[in-house]
Amino acid sequence: MAELSEEPATFAKVLKSREVIALGFGAMIGWSWVLMTGVWLTNAGTLGTLIAFAVGGFAVALIGLTYSELASAMPKAGGEHVYTQRALGHRWSFACTWALLFSYVNVCLFEAVALPSAVEYLFPDIRMGTLWTFVGSDVDLGFVLVGSSAAALVTWVNVLGIRTAAILQSIVTVLIVISGVLLISGAALFGDFENAKPLIATPATGILSVLIMVPALLVGFDVIPQSAEEIDLPPNRIGKLLVISVGCAVAWYVLIAFAVGLGLNAEQQVSTTMATADAAQSLWQHPWAGALLVLGGIGGIMTSWNAFVVGGSRVLYALAKSNHVPDVFARLHPKYKTPYVGIAAIGVLSMIAPLFGKTILVWLINSGSFATTVAFLFVAISFLVLRRTEPDMPRPFKVSHPRLVGYGAVILSLGLLSAFLPWSTSSLQWPEEWLTIVVWSCLGLLLLARYEFLKTRS
Repeated sequence: MAELSEEPATFAKVLKSREVIALGFGAMIGWSWVLMTGVWLTNAGTLGTLIAFAVGGFAVALIGLTYSELASAMPKAGGEHVYTQRALGHRWSFACTWALLFSYVNVCLFEAVALPSAVEYLFPDIRMGTLWTFVGSDVDLGFVLVGSSAAALVTWVNVLGIRTAAILQSIVTVLIVISGVLLISGAALFGDFENAKPLIATPATGILSVLIMVPALLVGFDVIPQSAEEIDLPPNRIGKLLVISVGCAVAWYVLIAFAVGLGLNAEQQVSTTMATADAAQSLWQHPWAGALLVLGGIGGIMTSWNAFVVGGSRVLYALAKSNHVPDVFARLHPKYKTPYVGIAAIGVLSMIAPLFGKTILVWLINSGSFATTVAFLFVAISFLVLRRTEPDMPRPFKVSHPRLVGYGAVILSLGLLSAFLPWSTSSLQWPEEWLTIVVWSCLGLLLLARYEFLKTRS
């Protein structure tokens, strides 16, 4: 490995359109499309699920449009941190970016625990014995070895460079698409429309229970602006690709849900533990079809994980460049041009995560979804503020009807945020999930106080 220098290098501009789409799409397509489809169909019905994803996808698309304009105007690593700092000042910018970092890191931790569960479907003998029980969850040695080894691999790939990470992302995304095409074509050839009934479940409010999940499922398009300094494309192209990636992800979830609705009847949807794999096996009448779908799901875990390591490390880089976190996180590897300290920090946390079992990480991912929605709100507000305060700012990708898009994004972000609050049936748990947010917020306040102290001394 090349000798590390204290002087920051510059990012390598290497990402083209295909890699950018794979990065954004892969981040949004995790493990849920394999594991949760049966739950969506049971709660909302086949048509109800499609309605939930159409409405939720529209909300995220509006938010994505504000990102697209800002990313094209300010194509800098750190994305949200750059936009909010320019529009709202460093305090609100730090609040937004700190919330976003919380979400990104939580996704990485969650994937380290989700991967062994997916592998177990294909290789049931990976369990090697329970090490201990943590908050009601058994911690198995085999699961720890699989999860931690994968974390080390993802970390190593990301340190080697954004090009290496993008190649991994593109290859695995092809695997995901192949598995999805297998399921969708099976539904087209052998599916039974009677299985899709009832089209809307009773009560119809089940649609809302699916709708509130949609934003969390589509989190990830924002890793594109995080890596803007590594994209070798015109700025207006970055904005367009971000919108395209959201559209591709929404279409994916809709088609997969419809295919499962045609492949499994209502009773099978309730009893299955892995609806997408079971639907593929039922449609093609062979176990290999289910196994290929699970491989696609494992691919989804890896692409999501890989993308959030990219995003999280660039967020840390941006925070360090603005002196909000120690400047060690602003170091770029002189050979690979990657923020290797941030990548390593996220990697170590991911390697440790399987030691804590599943329960605590479910708390983390739920509270992380709340934090992401907070960041969405800040970006939408920044979009409106900059339209007013800097109307002449060059905007290579310029949103038409900015007030409609901007205020729509703010209202929808507030609506999504309310789903996490105590009066909602989907509210965060007390004390576990709320305390997680409180602890992270207190750590952020300490860093902000450190920043203010250093600023007064300089």
